Amino acid sequence: MTITPPISRYPVPDPDAWPDDIRSRILEVQEKAGFVPNVFLTLAHRPDEFRAFFAYHDALMLKEGGLTKGEREMIVVATSAVNECLYCVVAHGALLRIYEKKPLLAEQVAVNHRKADITPRQRSMLDFALKVCTASGSVEEADFAALREQGFSDEDIWDIAAITAFFGLSNRMANVISMRPNDEFYLMGRVPKAS
Repeated sequence: MTITPPISRYPVPDPDAWPDDIRSRILEVQEKAGFVPNVFLTLAHRPDEFRAFFAYHDALMLKEGGLTKGEREMIVVATSAVNECLYCVVAHGALLRIYEKKPLLAEQVAVNHRKADITPRQRSMLDFALKVCTASGSVEEADFAALREQGFSDEDIWDIAAITAFFGLSNRMANVISMRPNDEFYLMGRVPKAS
């Protein structure tokens, strides 16, 4: 008999205890995805932080700009792998596979983006994201110049850095609370959906 570990080392509030705005957000996500990603359930433990987290998440990940949704997810997967965050590699790896329509890409990016099936532009983006992730104090003008040569604007560069920094926080909290990825994420984007 297999015992499924809890999704967090902290208590997960009962749905009856969710504030109305959090309940509405969680039900909306459930309707869209067909399940509730565990990040929503675990962060409901602290409603004010839930609201702040998802407000910043949405500001970074749902905005229009020079980065595609897939590229935003590439940044999350590459930097989360460096930060050893199982939850974010698995969950955002699923989104990366879906947005890019490439079932092998998430593992490639997580293990070694320099060997992944991505464009030189995306490789440059991830080189910079990993520098921000591991050595932000050494970011210099040459890093900006290299990204500009690949067609990134200064606003795009801000986005790359902000996504990296935000998920640095997310990775660390997910690791501390032992946030478990939903089983559903593992198969998403690997095989075409039945019509």
